[in-house]
Amino acid sequence: MVASLALAISACGGGGGGTAAPPTQVSDPSKVSGEVTWWDTTRPDSEGPTFQALIKEFEAEYPQVKVNYVNVPSDQAQNQFQTAAQAGTGAPDVIRSEVAWTSQFASLGYLQPLDGSRAVDRPEDFLPGPLSSTKYDGKTYAVPQVTDTLALIYNKRLLKEAGHEEPPRTIAELKQTALDVKAKTGAAGLALNVDSYFLLPFMYGEGGDLLDVAAKKIVVNSPANVKAMETVADLISSGAAPKPATTESYANAMTALKEGKAAMIYNGPWALSEIHQGKEFQDTANLGIAPVPAGSVKAAAPTGGWNLAVYAGSKNIPAASEFVRFMTTAEAQAKIAKEISLLPTRTSAYADPAVQGNADVAVFKPIMDTAVPRPWIPEGGQLFQPLLEGYQALVGGKSAPADMLKGVDEQYRGIMKDWS
Repeated sequence: MVASLALAISACGGGGGGTAAPPTQVSDPSKVSGEVTWWDTTRPDSEGPTFQALIKEFEAEYPQVKVNYVNVPSDQAQNQFQTAAQAGTGAPDVIRSEVAWTSQFASLGYLQPLDGSRAVDRPEDFLPGPLSSTKYDGKTYAVPQVTDTLALIYNKRLLKEAGHEEPPRTIAELKQTALDVKAKTGAAGLALNVDSYFLLPFMYGEGGDLLDVAAKKIVVNSPANVKAMETVADLISSGAAPKPATTESYANAMTALKEGKAAMIYNGPWALSEIHQGKEFQDTANLGIAPVPAGSVKAAAPTGGWNLAVYAGSKNIPAASEFVRFMTTAEAQAKIAKEISLLPTRTSAYADPAVQGNADVAVFKPIMDTAVPRPWIPEGGQLFQPLLEGYQALVGGKSAPADMLKGVDEQYRGIMKDWS
């Protein structure tokens, strides 16, 4: 249905029209006026206050610009923005777009081209990976705000009580460590999150992937991925990971970790501010962060993150451009990294003392160096739902690994119709 809707929208030309001229250049940015509505997708309790504080700083520097802050749940923002943009009404001036959404929105004509505008400041300062997610058809349609990947996040106390001073480096070690935790402490060893993004490290670890973009080939149903799914199934059947619920598993895993009922989870830097609120991590030294354990081929996790993009139908493009510029400066990124441990997309931000002083960010930076870029194609945002449904069927005992991947492959062929 999503694929059909995207094709229909593309045929209609969309509600924004992506052929608009570049944003107006202004001689005195402080004189820019107007209202900017921003759809933010951060968690309102643990992350939102930092971003709202930045808005106040922006409004103090640009007294004639008012920012209307709207927090939209990240699992709803993609469809809500697409619906509003197609209708030509209700879309925000600026959206916090997940990296996989950006090329999709751009292909539908919903985003304003930003090349040569004030929104894109010192593009050479951005890390290549996050910057690549902002491009579509040779043009720039967003600015990288934060980047991320997945790591193994663990409770040092529980691992030590189970006889492990160091975190597991391989899947085999992960399984044994989890079983030892369960046997010696009574806590669960590994809490799994039934979400497509969190399944990718297992695939990458065996040398698998979803697509071969260069060859325009669907590769999700591969022997490597079958082995990866067998690994996940074995973690559950062996007791290393308790059988997760197919819904609310993210919240369940986070709660278990924070309360000391699970020793390990896979998660990203966005979760750290919430984890530190848990009783187990009032002592921040008890929180461990390590690369995801390696499969038989390598240790690797996906590249994620969020971009800021301007709606092509915005009536306030100059003000929106200034807002995007301000929110993606090295100074703004340093504040975000210091307060809530989200990873900067600018190279210069990592030299800021505020960033260097955050041990969590320092640990994640080298992990980012091994992160695998996802396919920055218009269909990229549609790949996760079929994989999620397959993952739910796998952990629910309704589908064997090979059958699960066969089903995902069939759905992908309905989305990527001209791919082999």
